[in-house]
Amino acid sequence: MKVSSLPDLLVDQLKDLFSAESQLVKALPKIAKRVTSAALKEAIQEHLAETKNQVSRLEQIAEILDCKVSGKKCKAMEGLLKEGDEIIQSATDDQVLDAGIVAAAQRVEHYEMAAYGSARTMAEGLGHNDVVQLLQETLEEEKAADQKLTTIVEEEIYPSITNENSNDSENGEEVDEDEEEPVMSGKQQSSRNRR
Repeated sequence: MKVSSLPDLLVDQLKDLFSAESQLVKALPKIAKRVTSAALKEAIQEHLAETKNQVSRLEQIAEILDCKVSGKKCKAMEGLLKEGDEIIQSATDDQVLDAGIVAAAQRVEHYEMAAYGSARTMAEGLGHNDVVQLLQETLEEEKAADQKLTTIVEEEIYPSITNENSNDSENGEEVDEDEEEPVMSGKQQSSRNRR
């Protein structure tokens, strides 16, 4: 499709978003199966339902603008999902896997927030207020999903990794800096005090 006007560019952006969301609808159930955190699994499943609604919203926008939103492949989403899959394949620890999935998911959310924000601004410039409202609705959902991921990783995943590391140090794997100093002889104590 040739993009020679702002309306053409808006349609092109909508096609890209439609492809991105459609790819996510296929990928999210597979990702949800791999996570170990119950809160993260629930967040992914909730976002899957939202993503399906976002696809429907894009179809609704296509009706309003009398255009097609299918027929384009979002290469950015394809790449983001591929990177996420690499994390899933390479992580050997459950908590590290969950933290990696959150990192990959937040890259996706930030890509979507940028794309929806740009499309919304174009629609606004073209006077498509009904389209602006629908795009803004999705943008707010993406922001909320990103914030939810941040909360999960900060409150549940990182603390469990930190606790695991502190348990390792208690098992003698690291030297505790707060250990008592060895008892010094009177001469050593005197020379130390003079320094």
